[in-house]
Amino acid sequence: MADSVPTVARLRRDPLLLAFVAWIGLAAVLFVLLDGHAAGPVRVFWAVQPPMDLMLAFCSWRVARLATGAVRRFWLVLVAVGLLFTVGDTSQTILTFTPGEWTTAGGTVQTVCLGIGLTAVVVAMLAHPHPTRSGRERLGYWLDSATVLAAGGVVAWCLLATPGEYSQPELLAVIAATGVSITAAFAAIKMILSGNAPMHTAAAIPMIGSAVAMTVGMVLSREDGGVAAPLVYLVCLLPTLLITSGPRIQLVLAGADRAAAFGQRRRKPYSLLPYAAMVVAFGALIVVLPAGVNARLWGVVAGLVLICGLVAGRQLVAFHDNSALIDRLREHEIRLRHQANFDGLTGLANRTHFHDQVAHALAAPSARVSVLLVDLDGFKAVNDTMGHAAGDALLIAVADRLRTAIRAGDLAARLGGDEFAVLLPDCAAPEASRTAERILAALAVPEEIDGIPVRAAASIGVAAATPGSDVTSLLRDADVAMYTAKRRGTNTWLRHDPTMTHAS
Repeated sequence: MADSVPTVARLRRDPLLLAFVAWIGLAAVLFVLLDGHAAGPVRVFWAVQPPMDLMLAFCSWRVARLATGAVRRFWLVLVAVGLLFTVGDTSQTILTFTPGEWTTAGGTVQTVCLGIGLTAVVVAMLAHPHPTRSGRERLGYWLDSATVLAAGGVVAWCLLATPGEYSQPELLAVIAATGVSITAAFAAIKMILSGNAPMHTAAAIPMIGSAVAMTVGMVLSREDGGVAAPLVYLVCLLPTLLITSGPRIQLVLAGADRAAAFGQRRRKPYSLLPYAAMVVAFGALIVVLPAGVNARLWGVVAGLVLICGLVAGRQLVAFHDNSALIDRLREHEIRLRHQANFDGLTGLANRTHFHDQVAHALAAPSARVSVLLVDLDGFKAVNDTMGHAAGDALLIAVADRLRTAIRAGDLAARLGGDEFAVLLPDCAAPEASRTAERILAALAVPEEIDGIPVRAAASIGVAAATPGSDVTSLLRDADVAMYTAKRRGTNTWLRHDPTMTHAS
């Protein structure tokens, strides 16, 4: 049922969203009050997270119950992720009360749970089925993902790879976490652009923001001095608030309008994210160049080379897609041109194409052009007694007989109904008369339709171009001759002469 309350106002008044903000606000107050204490802010930092993790699992479960198919599977993955985060953050909360173990860096259990959870989210987003996606489109999608992941690694290396501050395992873990968070943001954006995302845009935005906030928190947490500032603690806590808000927003929107919350949206046919990743990598190179040749520079250069290779591969896939698209457009153009110039039933030229070809033939110097108008006798009786399918079969048979009775360079056409025409370029009146006789002889052979022999009798008018003839006058002369022949009896032909009129 449609809700009269605007979406923004509904979200602002949602009690759970307000509770999430209040809970994180309480943590921010405690960070300020406990500033300067070694263990206090860290214990607050970890203690506020398990309830938020449970709410992530709970809200995702509520959304999954409203969804079906691949969308439901995506939200069930988020349920499992929320439970994993709960286990990891609860274990870390308990660990912080052990002397000497108070740190914002997670322990083994928390790190494993976080790594599995983040990986599951990214894989779920990347593997979510997209509408009408071919194998090459999927390859391009994964190349885009790898490009942005490489850019995340370059940024992490540029910002975090400071000699002496991290051990090698810690450094690799930080780079991997930063890359994964950036890729998660990329995957969420790609799902939105695809038009088939399992969540509404309003729900996806805070989840994208959580990946960005996670990266910013990693950079800020590098500040030394033993105790992090309250602002840093708060920034590091923001991803929890944002990622938990996404499912709740989706649930609120689905409750108001389920079709709008889960429905497909307009799909954007291209992505600029890989090129943005390349720009970011070049920017990182410019930042590290003044420091000279060192490990940081070589890492950025290696990442840039990788990104350029991935973008080149993406371009090759795009070129292949463009080539295939051009081929399809050409085939479609050929079909459209054929449909515009030829009769769909018989395959003969249609009236427009026939007129164009007659005009072209008359435009040639010293043109000797003749035309025949062929009108079937008794065709209506075949339609009335045997049905329209039999009438169509007879028209197709007449078209085949016309093709066999004319020369290779002549053009047969169906002008409409049971009326046909033949263009005879470079043909004088005597040869045109012999063509009319061949056509009548070909039509004299009965055509078997539904086991019944049907003979297609016809009246033919023959007209040869004279100096000053145009398309209209030449066809009019042939038309006059054809009607004169029809009045004299079926299965006859007459050549036009100036004494003929429609009344004769």
